[in-house]
Formats: sequence, structure tokens, C-alpha cells
Amino acid sequence: MKNIKNEQKKVKVLVLLVFIGCIGMTFLKPIAQNINYHLFADVRKFFFVPNFWNVFSNVPFLAIGTYGMVYIISKKKFALELSLQLNYFIFFSGIFLTGIGSAYYHYAPNNSTLVWDRLPMTISFMSFFSIIIGEFITHKKSRLLLFSLLALGITSVYYWNITESEGHGDLRLYIMVQFLPMFLIPVILLLFKPKHYKTKYIWFVLLAYILAKVTETFDHEIYHTLKFISGHSIKHFFASLAPLIFLYHIYDSKKIDSVNI
Repeated sequence: MKNIKNEQKKVKVLVLLVFIGCIGMTFLKPIAQNINYHLFADVRKFFFVPNFWNVFSNVPFLAIGTYGMVYIISKKKFALELSLQLNYFIFFSGIFLTGIGSAYYHYAPNNSTLVWDRLPMTISFMSFFSIIIGEFITHKKSRLLLFSLLALGITSVYYWNITESEGHGDLRLYIMVQFLPMFLIPVILLLFKPKHYKTKYIWFVLLAYILAKVTETFDHEIYHTLKFISGHSIKHFFASLAPLIFLYHIYDSKKIDSVNI
């Protein structure tokens, strides 16, 4: 009984943080997309492909996403919690689609193509968040949670696109969808202890995400220093490293003795 009350208190802490985050976002003024966002450092053209390295560096997303989807549906390879199998599959589907959407965007960077870059990313963010909640807090209603978060993520991109097209772009909801889960996940890792998960891998996933954001921010500075590769291309490497670590984490945490298969 005491453990149940403790778990409920922890959940209330998370709910309070979500509430504070949502309320705080309403106090911000609408945030339009900075047009300079599309001005990447490395615009070199190879094999008739503009912005070649920013396009080509999305290949790891395709490879990891494909392997992840195949791995998830192959139940014999590891003991996956059945109620969360769809969450895992959609996460790796989002990674695969991110490879396509990001390559398409970087081929011709503008607000219209950016939509197709952000949509699959929100699918990955939201499904990953639903997995963390399902594995660390509760498996119950995991699919309802998954679809609710996916709807929120897709809505955030749709809302930004509509407001942008009407001349008063507003990224606030999209920013909250991307960054609030990344803030809440460390809190979940510290408060809750899963039965099977090895949390060190999730910390590495978060670290890869942080490094991706850092290299993205210093795109031009890194390119001017290294000359041969830009910060944004390196960002794709770190961003694809995150699901690769997560994939290994699934194998290491969920693997079962082949004798028992």
C-alpha cells in the first residue's frame, strides 16, 4: 500500500511539471519560424544533388529505422512487452520516415518541405515518450497514450504550418512537444525503477540528442573550422546514434535465453 502511494506521488509530480510547462508556454508570445533557419553552412552540390551532405547524412535513419522495424516484429529475438510492441514499431517507423522527410527537406530547404521533416520527428519523439512511460510507470492503456501523444505531435506541426501560411507563425506547441518530453524523461529515470530496463542506455540516448542539438546550433562555426563537414551533417550522425543506442538497449535489456525460445 505504501509503495502504491509513493508511485502515485511520483505521478503527481510529473503531472504538475506538465501543467507548469503548458501554462508557461502560454505566457510566451507566438514564435514564428526564423527564415535564416534554412541557410545551412554546407550547400555543396555533388552528383547533381544540392546540399549533398545534409541530404546524404540521413541514410543512417533509413538503415536503423528499417532494421528496428524488422527487429521489433520478430518476436522470437527478444521478450518484448506485447502491450508496447506497437509503440516500439511506430518509433522505428518514425526514424525511417525521418530519413526520408529530412532528405526531402534538405534537398530544397523551405517552410513547405520543413513540414515533412518535422512530422516524422514528432512521431519518433511521441512514440519514444510513450515507451518510456509504458516501461517505467505503467503498461496500462499504452496504445491510448501512444495515439494521444501522436495526435498531439502531428497537431503541433499542422498548427505551425497553418499559422505560418497565414503570416503569423507559431512554433510554441511544436517546441513544447519536442522539448517537454526530453525534460520529463530524466525526471522519470530518476523517480521510477523499471523491472527490465537498463537506464544507462536511456541516458546515452539523451546525451546523443543533446549533442545533436549542439552541433545543429553551431552548424556554420563547425563547418568553417573543419572545412569538410558541417555541424548539421554531424547533427544527423548524433541524431541517428540515439535510436541506434536505443535499439541495442532493447536487445540488451530484453534478450532471452535462446534455449527458452
